Amino acid sequence: MSEEKKLTIVVTEDTFDKAMMSMFMATTAAGMGVGVHVYFSFFGLNLLRKGFQPELPEKYKPMTGHFMEKMKGMGINSMDDMMATATELGVKFYACSTSMGMMDVAVDDLVDGVTVLGAAGFIDVAIDSDAQLFIG
Repeated sequence: MSEEKKLTIVVTEDTFDKAMMSMFMATTAAGMGVGVHVYFSFFGLNLLRKGFQPELPEKYKPMTGHFMEKMKGMGINSMDDMMATATELGVKFYACSTSMGMMDVAVDDLVDGVTVLGAAGFIDVAIDSDAQLFIG
């Protein structure tokens, strides 16, 4: 793929499945030479908090550890490792400034390398992308 291709992803939930899907898509596309931009809004913003560990939703929550072990056995990296890989591949991460205010998240609460951006700023990034994904 050409480096001129661009993918934008919006993530609005902080569950393990949504977190991993966003990283699978981001790292795969970046590995194909696509420029990837991921915008975390509402509860998805928690995925950018230092030390946050996503869990499966509701009744599946007790199975989170089992899923993590199964993925490890399959050679699939953890969320933290996948985010590090995504960063190494040039994936850009954005935190929604409005969601940060609503959820009392400070810039110091975020992992390194995140850009704080409002909706209009992200629309400027996304408007000319070749594909957009909503994971929420």
